Amino acid sequence: MNDRLQQLAIFVRTVETGSFSKVAREFALSQPSVSRTVAALEERLGVKLLTRTTRQLSLTDAGEALLSRAREALAGVEEAENAARGADRLSGVLRVALPATFGARQIVPLLPGFLDRHPQLKIDLMMSDRYENLVAEGADMALRLGNQPDSSFVARKLATARRLFVASPDYLARRGTPRTLADLARHHLVGGPGDGGEQNWTAHRDGVIEVHPVDPRVRTRSATGAVASASAGLGIAIASAWMCAEELASARLVEVLADYRLEPTTAYVVFPAGRRPSQKARAFSDYLEQVLVTER
Repeated sequence: MNDRLQQLAIFVRTVETGSFSKVAREFALSQPSVSRTVAALEERLGVKLLTRTTRQLSLTDAGEALLSRAREALAGVEEAENAARGADRLSGVLRVALPATFGARQIVPLLPGFLDRHPQLKIDLMMSDRYENLVAEGADMALRLGNQPDSSFVARKLATARRLFVASPDYLARRGTPRTLADLARHHLVGGPGDGGEQNWTAHRDGVIEVHPVDPRVRTRSATGAVASASAGLGIAIASAWMCAEELASARLVEVLADYRLEPTTAYVVFPAGRRPSQKARAFSDYLEQVLVTER
């Protein structure tokens, strides 16, 4: 990358992260080098781009004008290089933010097929059960589960999976097997992201909607924790088929209340708003749409 493009790239990431130190780590530079690069860009253009205080960085009017054009210019360079190489020779680093358990169980096994098609491409999996700030973290795209992301993102539906009630055989041997949603009143429950944190569990049977109030004995904020808790015999949990497939296959968990239907969960690919998704991000989302299995 030549000096002018490097200056633009560092300026854009400084604005997006709000931190010279984060940008320094990304570009393998010292923090003073990043600061000097932004200062050199300002000197070359003859305008002030950033206002610096001890707490934050803010854009000037000139900085606002440059930011969108700089993003377009950098994206254009990447697109041009990939076009010259051909669609089957993507390169660089694709940064993907995604939930940890879903990533480990569903996405990682699909990566060999994608990377075999693009041997010059690298992938940075930003796996976390908290939602990343896509712009600040430098992600090209994210995978999200649940309801459609808000309108501040550009979202695309990939696949759906059914959610189900699960428990361990040991737990059921001790506490009995529920036959109706009302029977859950006599059982220990595990609350987790699979139930959306709701105070009621709602399911459909024979076209009738039934609602059961829940007071979980165990609550966890991660799908891994919910599945592990149910597997350990702590109670009945709600999990998507994506999250508990291994446990069901090994009989560590079994489905209960199988004649009830819960609302399915949906996987979305999400792109940062205000910019065109990169070619590598579009290629990966197209691939996932083809190979990510909809569980029924």
